[in-house]
Amino acid sequence: MAISGRVPLLLALGVVAVWLRPAGSTVGLWLLVVAAFTLVDLWLAASPARAVLRRREPGTVRLGDPAESVLTVGNDGPAAHGTLRLQVRDAWQPSAGATGNRHRARLGAGDRVALRTPLLPRRRGDLRADGVTVRSWGPLRLAARQRRYGVPGVVRALPPFESRKHLPSRLARLRELDGRAAVRVRGQGTEFDSLREYVRGDDVRSIDWRASARSAHVVVRTWQPERDRRVVLVLDTSRTSAGRVGAGEGQPRLDAAMDAALLLGALASRAGDRVDLVAGDRRVRTRLRLGGSRDVAARMQDAMADLDPVLAEADWDALAGAVQGLGRGRALLVLLTPLEPTAVLQGLVPVLPTLTRHHRVVLASVRDPELSRLADERDDVDQVYGAAAAEQELRRRTWIADVLRQHAVDVLEADAESLPPALADHYLALKAQGLL
Repeated sequence: MAISGRVPLLLALGVVAVWLRPAGSTVGLWLLVVAAFTLVDLWLAASPARAVLRRREPGTVRLGDPAESVLTVGNDGPAAHGTLRLQVRDAWQPSAGATGNRHRARLGAGDRVALRTPLLPRRRGDLRADGVTVRSWGPLRLAARQRRYGVPGVVRALPPFESRKHLPSRLARLRELDGRAAVRVRGQGTEFDSLREYVRGDDVRSIDWRASARSAHVVVRTWQPERDRRVVLVLDTSRTSAGRVGAGEGQPRLDAAMDAALLLGALASRAGDRVDLVAGDRRVRTRLRLGGSRDVAARMQDAMADLDPVLAEADWDALAGAVQGLGRGRALLVLLTPLEPTAVLQGLVPVLPTLTRHHRVVLASVRDPELSRLADERDDVDQVYGAAAAEQELRRRTWIADVLRQHAVDVLEADAESLPPALADHYLALKAQGLL
């Protein structure tokens, strides 16, 4: 049961009756009258169970893009049961950003109405409806019968992929490199090309004995250099990825790293390279073989939607094992992890010899511009102490970057907006040098 604001208003009007006839019996009589009208109105209110609710799923949107929940409410009862005077609240979890979710509807027998609730997701992942509350008011709108329905609904918010604006210019540079980039060839190549008749001087290890058995001549296999390579993206979801960078509330490091991974994945797939994704912290959260399909970015967005930072250290032994499980062929291995000296030195550096032995390794880190700002501000004593701490942290990051380069790791560090194009440019530079 619920009462409207009209009931307190009627009680307040009793002041006039008391003023005209100041007596205790007047107060009691007025309260009795208001209670009687309220109970009669409640008795005349139709049962909210007569309302039939159906929801159209909002579907999938990018984080920050608007969505809409459409709730269809119908009155399937006979005309003799009267009109439904409804107030409907379509509740969602707070991060779904539901606004204007309280609706009024007046439904006769057989009527239906679509109630639309705007949504603006504020975090990634599956954001769910929290139930639908239906109030059926009486004809005087003094009291209502209330019922809560569990009408499921989900809107899936994907990473926004804001760096996709850089994709056309990088694709244009990729087309310029196509067919002209130098390719470093080892031996006779690694990809099968064709069969031909054996001639003197051919390597006997290239003889295809099965094909030779079906032919009157000895047949050898010919090979061509491998041009399509693998790109393995490793996304660190440990505690260091939970930090925010930038002024104000900033942006989570993990979200900025996702944006860089999406741009590189989309670019590499257009180049014909095979793209794989590994994400994890103390355990592997996602391991995805994407191949060379053109929907790589969409599949990566869907896989990243449910990833959140975990307050635990990264287990780089487990992540390296997941990378090796995707295949032993040489690949461009991109580690999207913060350049935190302690975490890198204790967790990542010990496994680097294994990784660099089989792959070309690039570490891409999101830089916090607040560190540089703090290092430059020295107007008072407090700022001087803050600048000293920031300068010390910047020097530690420079030192750990030098350590990584000594282990044959390419290190890229840029702010959240600049890291995606910087990583894409580094990939294109490696292509141009024939290193991929």
